[in-house]
Amino acid sequence: QVQLVESGGGVVQAGGSLRLSCAASGLIFSNYHMGWFRQAPGKEREFVATISVGGTNVLYTDPVKGRFTISRDNAKNTVYLQMNSLKPEDTDVYFCAAAYYRIGFQSSSEKFYFWGQGTQVTVSS
Repeated sequence: QVQLVESGGGVVQAGGSLRLSCAASGLIFSNYHMGWFRQAPGKEREFVATISVGGTNVLYTDPVKGRFTISRDNAKNTVYLQMNSLKPEDTDVYFCAAAYYRIGFQSSSEKFYFWGQGTQVTVSS
């Protein structure tokens, strides 16, 4: 049974930082591109960042470029999202997701098959 478990969310003031973690189990982690998405109530899920199986390729949505960094540790089956200079508009539920490497490296949520339960990030102004 595949499980993706996010942690690290919380409440932070604008300008602050958080690091999200996503621990994966039940799959061969190094066979999966990993991604982070976010979703606000009543809105569609939005792509944030993705990292390739070996960590050599990364992709970010424009609003987070220069502030967020995605990384992975294949030995620990974990993907991270370091979020700096947080803004109130970053407030969302953040989800990690896994896409099998044969799907190709891309940012479409439709290509990510496994999903975590999400972790709330709240940025106060």
